[in-house]
Amino acid sequence: MNDIRRTILWVIFGFSLVMLWDKWQVHNGHPATFFPTPTVAAAPAEGAASAPAGTGVPPAVATPASAAGAGQVPGAPASATAAAPAAQELVEVTTDVYKLSFDSAGGSLVRAELLKNADLTDPHRHLVLLDQSAERVYLAQTGLIGAPDLPNHTTPMQPVPGPRALADGTDRLEVQFESPVQGGVKLVKTYVLERGSYTIGVKHEVVNAGSTTVTPQLYMQLVRDGNKPPGESSFYFTFTGPAVYTEEGKFQKVDFKHIEENDAKFVKSASDGYVAMVQHYFASAWLLGDGTARDIFARKVGTNLYAIGMISTLAPLAPGATQAVESRLFVGPQIETMMERVYPGLERVKDYGWVHILAKPLYWLLEKLYAVIHNWGWSIVALVVLLKVAFYWLNAKAYASMAKMKAINPRITEMRERLKDKPQQMQQEMMKIYREEKINPLGGCLPIMIQIPVFIALYWVLLSSVEMRGAPWIGWIKDLSAPDPWYLLPVIMTLTTLLQTALNPAPPDPMQAKLMWIMPLAFSVMFFFFPSGLVLYWITNNILSIAQQWLINRRMGVPPQFNLPKFS
Repeated sequence: MNDIRRTILWVIFGFSLVMLWDKWQVHNGHPATFFPTPTVAAAPAEGAASAPAGTGVPPAVATPASAAGAGQVPGAPASATAAAPAAQELVEVTTDVYKLSFDSAGGSLVRAELLKNADLTDPHRHLVLLDQSAERVYLAQTGLIGAPDLPNHTTPMQPVPGPRALADGTDRLEVQFESPVQGGVKLVKTYVLERGSYTIGVKHEVVNAGSTTVTPQLYMQLVRDGNKPPGESSFYFTFTGPAVYTEEGKFQKVDFKHIEENDAKFVKSASDGYVAMVQHYFASAWLLGDGTARDIFARKVGTNLYAIGMISTLAPLAPGATQAVESRLFVGPQIETMMERVYPGLERVKDYGWVHILAKPLYWLLEKLYAVIHNWGWSIVALVVLLKVAFYWLNAKAYASMAKMKAINPRITEMRERLKDKPQQMQQEMMKIYREEKINPLGGCLPIMIQIPVFIALYWVLLSSVEMRGAPWIGWIKDLSAPDPWYLLPVIMTLTTLLQTALNPAPPDPMQAKLMWIMPLAFSVMFFFFPSGLVLYWITNNILSIAQQWLINRRMGVPPQFNLPKFS
C-alpha cells in the first residue's frame, strides 16, 4: 500500500510537470502539447479559414475607401500601413470614466483611456486600453459593405458639432459623425456615452440617397496587434486575443496563431452573442441585439495585426429610405457583476477555464465578503477561512491518517531496513502493520485531492479579478495584483510550506524524502514573482492547515517532531 501511495505522489508530481510544460509552451506562442484548448469545430470558409462564407475578405493590406469592393471589409487602418488622409482629425471626448479619441476617418474609436484604472507600468498614469501609436494598435471600427464604394472605416467623415465632455448634472453625451454620400448611401454614426458606464451605445443610420434599392451589410470589428499587454508578467499565463460567444458554442477563445495559419475554429454564424478582444483584467466587445443574424469572422489584416468582427445584412433599402441599427461597444475592466448586467455571458471574457463552474460561486462569495469587510486582502483571508471550515472534516480525516502514519513511521523504517532484500515479505509485513493499526495509506491523499479543484478555482479567481489591481491590504502591500515589493510574503509562504512538509510523515525512501523538500522550495521561487494577493491566499491556507494538523497530532498523542531531510 505504501508503494501505491508513493505511486500516487509521483503521478501528482508528473502531472504538475505536464501542466507547467503546457503553460510554458502556450506562453512562448506554441500550442499546448498535452491539453490543447478545446474549440467548437466549424467548416472554414472558402479561401479563408477564419472568415464567414460569402464575405469576400480581401488580402491583409489597407484598402482605400474607393477601392473596397462589394462584400469586402476594408483591411488594416490606413494609419497603420500608409499616410493618413489630409482631412483626418481626432475628436477627443471625456466622461467620468473615459477619455476617448475618435478618428474622423471612418468615425472609428482609436484611443480609450480608462480614468478609473492606473497603468500597470506607471501608476501615475491612466491605463490606455485602445490605442493607435507606434508601439500599439487596438481599434474599434465599423462600416458598410455589400456594394462598391459604400462608406466604411476609411471614409473621411464630418464630426457633427456638439459638446465633447460630460458636463456636471448631465448623464448622457452624444458624439456623431456623418459620411458623404458614397455609392448612393450616407452613413451616420452616433456614439452615446453615459455617466459611470463602460458600455457605449452605437447607432448606425443608413440613408439611401441614390435612385436604386440597395442591400448593404454592416460590419463591426476590433483590430489589435498580437503583442502581450505592456507590463504583463512572464511567470503566469493569461489569455490575450479574440473571443467569440454564442449560445451554440458558448465562450470560444481564438489564438492569434490560429488566425495566422487560417486555422481558427469557432461558430461563424449566429443570431446572438458577441465578439471580443480579451487581455488580463480588461476587454472590449461588440454586441448586436439578440435575434439579429450575423456572420462572425476572424482574420489577419496586416503584419502582426488581427481582426475579430461581425457582419449583419440589412433589409433592402428603397431610395430615400433610412434604416437604423442599434449596437453596443463595451470597453473596460472585467468587473464580473457589471458585465453580467450588460449582457448575460459577457462575464465569460473573465476566463476561468475548466474550473469556471467552481470559480463563479467563489467570486460571488469573495465579493459579498468585501461588501462587509471593505478590504480585498482581508476578504481573501476570510474566504480561505470559510473554505477551510467547509472542508474541516475532510482535512481532519486526512491529517488523522497522516498522524497515524507518522506514529508508525519508525516501525515501517525499521522493517524496510530489515527486509530490504525480501520485497515480497516486506509488503506482507507492511500490510500487517496497516491492518493492526487500522490505517488506510490513501486516507491522507484522497480527502486533499478532492479539494484541489476548489483551490485551483480560487487561484484563478484571484489572478483574474481586476478588483485586485491597486487594491491595498496592510502596510507595505499597496497593490494585491503586484508582487510584494519587500518579498516578505513569499518568504513567509516558503517558511510555512517547509513547516508543513516537516509536520508530514517522512516517506521511508530517502530519495522521496529529499524530493518532498525540494518540490516546495522549487515552487516557492515562483511565488516571489506572483501577485501578492495570490501569495496571501497561499499563506493563509498553509497556516490554517498547519494549525489543524498540529491540533490533530496532539489529540492523537503524536509528539511534535520535524522530519528534516538528510542530504548528505
